[in-house]
Amino acid sequence: MKFPDLSMSNPIRLRDLIRQIRSAKTAAEERAVVQKECAYIRDSFRDEDNTWRCRNVAKLLYVSLLGYPAHFGQLECLKLIASTRFTDKRIGYLGAMLLLDERQDIHVLITNSLKNDLNHSNQYIAGLALCALGSICSPEMSRDLGGEVEKLMKSSNPYLKKKAVLCAVRIIRKVPEQFDVFQNSIRSLLSEKNHGVLLTATALIIEMCKQNSQALQIFRKLVPNLVRILKNLIMSGYSPEHDVSGISDPFLQVHLLRLMRILGRNDIEASETMNDILAQVSTNTENSKNVGNAILYETVLTIMDIKSESGLRVLAVNILGRFLLNNDKNIRYVALNTLLRVVHADHNAVQRHRATIVECLKDADVSIKRRAMELCFALINSNNIRTMITEMLTFLGTCEPEFKADCTSNMFLAMERFSPSKRWHVDQMIKVLTTAGNSVRDDIVSSLIGIISSAPDLHGYTAYQLFKIIRNDITQQPLVQVALWTLGEFGDLFVSEQYQHTDDQENIQVSEEEIVNILEKILNWSISTVITREYAINALMKLSTRFPSCSDQIQSVMTVYACNMNLELQTRAVEYTALFTKHNPIRSSIVQRMPVLVSTQTSNTNNEETTYEQEDSSSTNGISSVTQNEPVEDLFKILDEPSHTNGSNNLNSHNNIFDLLNSDDQQINTSSTPLEDILFDDNLPKSQSNNNFTSSIPSMNVIDKNGLCVTFQFEKQDQLLLIHLQATNSTQTPIKNFTFKAAVPKTFSLELLPPTSTTIPSNNTGDIRQIIKISNPNKEKLRMRIKINYSYNDSQMNDEAELNSFPQQCYN
Repeated sequence: MKFPDLSMSNPIRLRDLIRQIRSAKTAAEERAVVQKECAYIRDSFRDEDNTWRCRNVAKLLYVSLLGYPAHFGQLECLKLIASTRFTDKRIGYLGAMLLLDERQDIHVLITNSLKNDLNHSNQYIAGLALCALGSICSPEMSRDLGGEVEKLMKSSNPYLKKKAVLCAVRIIRKVPEQFDVFQNSIRSLLSEKNHGVLLTATALIIEMCKQNSQALQIFRKLVPNLVRILKNLIMSGYSPEHDVSGISDPFLQVHLLRLMRILGRNDIEASETMNDILAQVSTNTENSKNVGNAILYETVLTIMDIKSESGLRVLAVNILGRFLLNNDKNIRYVALNTLLRVVHADHNAVQRHRATIVECLKDADVSIKRRAMELCFALINSNNIRTMITEMLTFLGTCEPEFKADCTSNMFLAMERFSPSKRWHVDQMIKVLTTAGNSVRDDIVSSLIGIISSAPDLHGYTAYQLFKIIRNDITQQPLVQVALWTLGEFGDLFVSEQYQHTDDQENIQVSEEEIVNILEKILNWSISTVITREYAINALMKLSTRFPSCSDQIQSVMTVYACNMNLELQTRAVEYTALFTKHNPIRSSIVQRMPVLVSTQTSNTNNEETTYEQEDSSSTNGISSVTQNEPVEDLFKILDEPSHTNGSNNLNSHNNIFDLLNSDDQQINTSSTPLEDILFDDNLPKSQSNNNFTSSIPSMNVIDKNGLCVTFQFEKQDQLLLIHLQATNSTQTPIKNFTFKAAVPKTFSLELLPPTSTTIPSNNTGDIRQIIKISNPNKEKLRMRIKINYSYNDSQMNDEAELNSFPQQCYN
């Protein structure tokens, strides 16, 4: 007699399914096994098979973890949760946490089951409900079940209490206003002996403080309780239950330190309460194991973030200094990263570890090397600039190529700010360009040219030094570009012996032909970039009048390049050839020396941090006045691009209102007030409508470039200085969307009245007028940084200027 095959009625176990899936040799075989099993599970669900529902859902969860769809099992999870068996509830809640989320309406059906299980007498079932609620709670569920969670927080069972507190953390993240429900239970939680409850309580307070400013004020009263708990931890003896590498419960210590950091920030009273315990933790914690280093790291962050004593800050920096000596690369990296964050809080304390930080530049790990480089630049000041630049030059010569561009830019910025003299600055920058080779950004080339231009006593010296370098090596394009510009402008100074290089041991004699031959060699060299050739052809044209004996040779070069394949070189050569032939009488005046270039970098004579306020002309009511008291390093920086200094020193990374002056997409509507309203507004000065304004104070030409001319005229009215701006356009095309922006030091106050228009007519047939009102109560010398944006031939243009030479009558 044959019995029916019952093997198909019993589903395979989870372990057998895992074995089948893992034994599949191809993805297709795996999909076939999964699809076959999912089909069987669907049939089982359709037949309402309660016997094997738990096993089927467990297998479905595994399939879901592999990335296959398992949404058809959501309702089965709810049925398991409603079961009275613990094994069913366990799989049901696990399935709910994996397959449901607050975005699906079906999860609302679980609310009633959660409420029943939260009040269940079995602690493990209540614990399952707490875990599931914390994982999938929506704002609605949080409000409905917050009361049950709060009751469990008062339970005498530590197992339930810590799970309830963790669930409360998730609820606070979803619904911060639930703070009122849980705040009354916090104080009693901090008096618990169970470390798990204390740990979760600190996590709840941290979350409340992040979400609610009111909670921050309330919980600052608990700082003495936190200090007492931390003191008991570090003073307690050996406890096998909580000991980790000889330290009592480092997890709780870390959470306490993080909470104290939040509560002590910007609060002097709370910080004073913490000072002693932080000193004890810093001195009593063993640093031979990573457990102790983790606590010391959190202690350092807390000390530097609160209003701690200066001696405690020095102790914190010394801890980071010891981290730098650790053999573990991760600890060294953390130390460098943290020192970058705290260097501005206590610069002198970090300076004491400068030798160790410089030593980190030699580390093989590129991450450590980059952080050490950034920190070295943050430590540079006027006292150590010579030593640090020497160290950074050594680093520049051995570092990887990806470091060279950042390193050269930061060295230039540091020398621009702290260099003791122009000559030293030029000498060091030449060394930097020589060492860095072609890994130099274009802005460094133009900035160095500006420095050379602004130092008349160094023109011959610099030209001589650069000539000696490119005579032997023309492979370094950035250096060659600087040398070409300098020789084109000032190459005649040392040839004609106007510059006496007596301090140079190698006193070489240079002829005009030798300089021209080297420039021609660079121009003809196939490896030279197009930009370098442009510098070379310009330099040759400049020397055509400075070296008359070489004029014919230079003219022949221009004739050859008039047929060059490169359009830019060809255009320049054709124009220069015309200067030799048709316009030869004016050639000497056209190629005269360029005027001194205005540098937009930080002046090395003003290293103090200053605060400025900025005014924008985007008001709709006629007068705009915006004040921002954020620290910036110098007025020069206000309108410049973001700095390329070390990671944390790029203008302090603040959301500064001066960013308005840098924003290219900032749409400023200055024409919202009609011209008639301005002219007849009784609150405005009468001179606003007077186009024929006259004053005893001489006028000032601000910008005269590309046909745009902007001038200032001045008028004194009581304590105010009125600046009458006039903008004219001499080109054939109107200038549109004209906007004017300005920034002044904080000691001044500034108001920009709306301009008469935003369009400047062509051919000087009209103008734009605008009044700037400045109050100078301290009678200080006026400094102003301006930026002008406008559209010309559908192209966006902008001009910048830094104004320091206002007439003396303006601030007397």
